[in-house]
Amino acid sequence: MPTKNLHAQPFEEGTITKLEIFENYAKEWLPTFIMSCPSQELWIFDFFAGTGYDKANIPGSPIRLLKQVKNQVGHIFQQKVKICICLNEINKSKYDLLEQSCKQFIANDAELSRLEETKYLTIHYRQEDFAELFPKTLSTISKHPSLLYLDQNGMKFLADKYLLDLEKLPTIDFLYYLSSSYFVRFGNTEQFQTNLRIDIERARQNPYRYIHRSILEQLKERVPGNSKLRLYPFSIKKGTNVYGIIFGAKHPRAVNKFLKTAWEKNNINGEANFDIDDEAGKAQLDIFEGKKLTKIEQFQNNLKKLILDSKITTNKEAFDYVLEQGHISEHAADVVKKMKKDGLIDYDAKSPLINYEQAYKNNRIIEYKLLRK
Repeated sequence: MPTKNLHAQPFEEGTITKLEIFENYAKEWLPTFIMSCPSQELWIFDFFAGTGYDKANIPGSPIRLLKQVKNQVGHIFQQKVKICICLNEINKSKYDLLEQSCKQFIANDAELSRLEETKYLTIHYRQEDFAELFPKTLSTISKHPSLLYLDQNGMKFLADKYLLDLEKLPTIDFLYYLSSSYFVRFGNTEQFQTNLRIDIERARQNPYRYIHRSILEQLKERVPGNSKLRLYPFSIKKGTNVYGIIFGAKHPRAVNKFLKTAWEKNNINGEANFDIDDEAGKAQLDIFEGKKLTKIEQFQNNLKKLILDSKITTNKEAFDYVLEQGHISEHAADVVKKMKKDGLIDYDAKSPLINYEQAYKNNRIIEYKLLRK
């Protein structure tokens, strides 16, 4: 199967989108765990780290991670949290550039240098095959809050066994870059089917722009029914091809952080760096059907109906539905506020309280009381 040297040329727009999502999620993840895990170790694993920069000096994931660590220096010292980053790159020439880039970046930054000198920042450089390194990390991941980046080129390391290994961990956040378009070209080959059994004809039944979403639906079926692991897609269009990120986590706080990151990247669909569902076209009237509902409008209609049918009766149930449907709290809060204003429901609070802080962290549960349907 063909691969290419991703750092032999400047990053493409789609690659930059992927890196921005990686970085933005780290921006959300780091302060959350730094403030909630005093005197503990936090681990970040970048298993396919690359060189640190591309040919145009655009930073890759390792440098972006270090920038986000720098932004948390004050909190790290205050909470006495140790940040451990494992950067792995099997290619020797890339590995040398990776180590050089990161060491130079830290040396040029007084705050990062101080973190490293005081052992609050430790970088573990590795030059190993992922298939050999990954099993060695599982014990560490199971003991400490961990964030995993799996940014592989191709499909070799997307195997059922890795997904199931991750599912078994008590707490885990991971971002997995998936070359979805490769399925269209190579999905029926022995190499693909040996690593990951995907019904490629089933995936091809949907329009090509949905290929990443289609693959993810089949991956979800691999996860045990009683698992708390939740998987979410973000499709990325690069030229005529579609790739994407799979985000996985068990904790609702982590899911909430990723969905916030995704919707900030695209406030129309929160699922792609392009108009995957033709939201722009829905703004125009259809002679026979009228105006088609946007993704947000459809979600809000569904939530309203569930509340009126008494299938959702509390803010916690509403928040769980938000996460299940891949939306953000604001989308739900807007419609519930309007329902109260229109005299359809009432609740004993100034706002609907559809957010993680109230529904989970503070355990403040309020009931939505029906006044009329």
